[in-house]
Amino acid sequence: MGFKSILWAATLVATLAVALSERARFDNYRLYRIQVETIQQLEVLQAVEQLGDGYSFWSEPVNVDSHVELVVPPHKFGEFGELVERYELQAELSVSNLEQLFEHERKRTTKEAFGWNAYYTLEEIYAWMDELVARYPSVLTAVVGGKSYEGRDIRGVKVSYKEGNPGVFMEGTIHAREWISGATLTWILNELLSSNDQKVRNIAENYDWYFFPITNPDGYVYTHTTNRQWRKTRTPHSILCVGADANRNWAYNFMQGGASNVPCSDTYAGPSAFSEEETRTLSEYFTSVQPKISTYLSFHAYSQLMLLPYGHTTEPLDNYDEIMDIGRLAIAKLSERHGTQYKIGNIAEAIYIASGGSIDWIKGVYKTPIVLCYELRDTGRYGFVLPPDQIIPNSEETLDSIIVILEEGEKRGLHVL
Repeated sequence: MGFKSILWAATLVATLAVALSERARFDNYRLYRIQVETIQQLEVLQAVEQLGDGYSFWSEPVNVDSHVELVVPPHKFGEFGELVERYELQAELSVSNLEQLFEHERKRTTKEAFGWNAYYTLEEIYAWMDELVARYPSVLTAVVGGKSYEGRDIRGVKVSYKEGNPGVFMEGTIHAREWISGATLTWILNELLSSNDQKVRNIAENYDWYFFPITNPDGYVYTHTTNRQWRKTRTPHSILCVGADANRNWAYNFMQGGASNVPCSDTYAGPSAFSEEETRTLSEYFTSVQPKISTYLSFHAYSQLMLLPYGHTTEPLDNYDEIMDIGRLAIAKLSERHGTQYKIGNIAEAIYIASGGSIDWIKGVYKTPIVLCYELRDTGRYGFVLPPDQIIPNSEETLDSIIVILEEGEKRGLHVL
C-alpha cells in the first residue's frame, strides 16, 4: 500500500471514529400520544415497533384501551400520517421537536456545585458520592454493587448510623434513559444526611440504606455521549444489535411474557437469564447483604405508578394484600405535597405482562418483606425528559411516601430481621 493509500485509510478510520462518537441529534423528531382503541390499531402499532427504522416507542403497544408514546422521525412523517388516516388512530402531538426538549434538559443554568436543578453525568455523580463519603466518614461507606460489560463499577454508598438496623436497598436507573431515577436517589440520599425533619431523621438513623443511583452505568454514559433515548445495556448480542433490557434479564420467570427474543428490540431479555454483567453482579451483591434487607425499592420513569411483584401474572401472590394496603397509604401521602396522583397494582395488572424484572427476583427468590417499584413523574407530557425544575418536587413527594412505607412496615412487623 502506497503512502497516499495509507493516508486515505487513516483519514477514513479517523472520520468513522469521529462519526461513531458523535451524539445523535433528534431535530424535528415528534412525540405523539396515541390511544389504542381496537385490536387492529394495536396490531398496526406492534408492526411499527417491529419495523423500527427510526420509530421509537417510549411506552410499548401491548393492550387495547391504553395509550402509547411514539417518537416519529422526520423521514417517517408521511408514512405515519397515512397510518393515522387509514387506521383512524387518535394521535395527539405532544412534542414537535424532541431535540429542543433534550437541549433544555441538558442546560446548566449555573456553575454551582452538585445539586438538583440539573441532571449530571456518571462521573459527576460518582465524584459527588466520593465527596459525601469524605464528609460523613462515620456514617457513609463506599460500596461496589457490581460491574458493567465495559468495566465500570456499579458504585453506591451505605448509610448506617448504628449497628443492627434493618436494611433498605435503593436501585436506580436500570434503564439508562430514565434520568429522573438517579436524580431522585441522590436527592433522597442527601436528605437522609442533612435534613432536620424528625420523620426523615427517624428513617435515616433507624435503617441501613444501600444506595445505587445508576445500576446500568454503560447505558447511562451512552445516553449522555451518544443517544439520549438509549434504554439497554451495552453488551453486543449480534453484528448489528447491542444491549439487553436489564429489567427483563433477572433469573425469575425469565422470558415468561412481556420480553423480546429479538436482539435489536428495546425489551430484548438477553440470550439467557443473568447474561448481562450488570444484573448478574448486582444480584450477587444483593445476595451478600440480603439477610439484612427488609425493603427493596426500585425507581423507574415514567407513568406515576407504584408497582408490586409480579410481572408474569396478575394473581395476587405472597403478601400482596398487605403491601397493597401499605402502598395505598404511601401514594395518598405522596399526593399531599404537590397533588401528584399515582396508581397502584402489581406489574401485570397495572401496566402489562413483563417478566424477568429485578423486583420479581428479589421477592420470588428471597421473599423480601417489602418490594416495590416506583414509576416516577410524569404521565407522558415529557416522558423520559422530565424538566430539571421537577427533580426536587418529584423527589420530595417520593420521600414522603417512603417514610409511610417504612412506618407502616414497622407497624406490621415487616422489618424484623
